Amino acid sequence: MILLPSSTGLNSLGLPRPPAETRVLVAMSGGVDSSVVAAMLADEGYGVVGITLQLYDHGAALAKKGACCAGRDIHDARRVAEAMGFPHYVLDYENRFRESVIDEFADAYLAGATPVPCIRCNERVKFRDLLETARDLGADCMATGHYIRRMEGARGPELHRAADPARDQSYFLFSTTRDQLEYLRFPLGALASKAETRALAARYGLAVADKPDSQDICFVPNGSYAAVIEKLRPGAAEPGEIVHLDGRVLGRHDGVIRYTVGQRRGLGIGGGEPLFVVRLDADARRVIVGPREALASRRVAVAEINWLGDGGFEDAPAGGWEVAVKVRSTRPPVPARLHARGPGRAEVELLAPEEGVAPGQACVFYAPEGSRVLGGGWIVPVR
Repeated sequence: MILLPSSTGLNSLGLPRPPAETRVLVAMSGGVDSSVVAAMLADEGYGVVGITLQLYDHGAALAKKGACCAGRDIHDARRVAEAMGFPHYVLDYENRFRESVIDEFADAYLAGATPVPCIRCNERVKFRDLLETARDLGADCMATGHYIRRMEGARGPELHRAADPARDQSYFLFSTTRDQLEYLRFPLGALASKAETRALAARYGLAVADKPDSQDICFVPNGSYAAVIEKLRPGAAEPGEIVHLDGRVLGRHDGVIRYTVGQRRGLGIGGGEPLFVVRLDADARRVIVGPREALASRRVAVAEINWLGDGGFEDAPAGGWEVAVKVRSTRPPVPARLHARGPGRAEVELLAPEEGVAPGQACVFYAPEGSRVLGGGWIVPVR
């Protein structure tokens, strides 16, 4: 955490009162990151209140490793709170989570999109519902273990990428609003590496110091999206045709939900030129395949824009905003121009083609230089 000079009259969280008079709600997943945040703030003398959300079936979660919000994680969060001497509560958010995240996830896959439920969870559960709970509890701010930075700018707080590019989570937090950013704090964003986080956990004597990072989406065991969707929407995975871009029918499939744009392996059509999933037509129950070059896109349509840049989004200069964008979480930002296309909509013009741009993924905007996050939106089919 970066401590502010005492001459500012602000504490290390940027608030105008001593730590002992500052109540902080810490969202605790049970992992090492949020545990370190809670321990660090408690050690500095803040009035920490730990909250863990039960988001998914508790009984199923108990037997599941490598996923957040599971029964074991609730236990681990409670142990950290007991060790550091601050109160800890578990809130049952299962219904909210299902309505706000899981149902949309299933419907999006059935419609041929490739959703990112972790973004919706941050947007609709953690940074909306939990944040309101924090306000109701009289907390002065809410802190999380995300690797991203909140920095004061000339026009108020700004969102910036984490200091450690390997840990940066800005792609998953693009929908954070200006109002939420006023209230949120991200103490780990300035750390140079995850090794520093684990060293802090060891320093505080936390039992989770060596706990592995979460890998799976919490409600998707072993990464099997299709299995989860079939459970949520029985009978929805209908068979159909695998069709080449030139119109040839190459084979059959057991459900569009088993495929994603850019996929090459497991198509079951064998032989000939390497083929990739280029598009999913859920209405016609068709998986459209083609050569690798067919995956390249220069234009990306984006909806539900959340703009964190200066000025109004629709007040863009005539040639559009000069930005860098990420169209998948695992890819680096690439140069682009961003054009407003009406309320909440935009077109991204990529300076070089990107492969595998898929509806349902996020497109996140960054300043062309520096670390500032300018917002983002959701990729939709190009009209």
